[in-house]
Amino acid sequence: MRAGTENTAGIVGATTALRLAQDGRTRYSKHCTELRDYLIAEVTTHVTDAVLTGHRTARLANNASFAFRGADGEAMLMALDAEGIAASAGSACTSGTLEVSHVLRAIGLEDDLGGGSLRLTVGQENTRDDIDSLVAVLPGIVERARAARQMSVG
Repeated sequence: MRAGTENTAGIVGATTALRLAQDGRTRYSKHCTELRDYLIAEVTTHVTDAVLTGHRTARLANNASFAFRGADGEAMLMALDAEGIAASAGSACTSGTLEVSHVLRAIGLEDDLGGGSLRLTVGQENTRDDIDSLVAVLPGIVERARAARQMSVG
């Protein structure tokens, strides 16, 4: 304990924030799970040779990770960013590096797949329209990223 007046407003604010988060947790999880499942279905349907990494349903409610054989992950990230779409390459524990993630290698992904990995998350502000917008541009982005990697290797 320290001397002084307790931050009553801060205590009440923190309590209210925790209560709101707890009350909305089930709704948030349901919303994210539905969007995640839609995202997985749309990407694997519309992008040639898209591979979902990890289990289809035993995963975080808001997370989907894909690998695209022969694609350059950095090229995909730059193209998605230009479209106003935020994404990450590789696994969360290796973000910021161009190395194929040791996590992706540990689950058996070959380097040719791991180098073209893409991690996408959804949240309470996202809608099916957001996923439809992603899927409208992703096939072309993946094809250009494959061509870019082919040029750098070949």
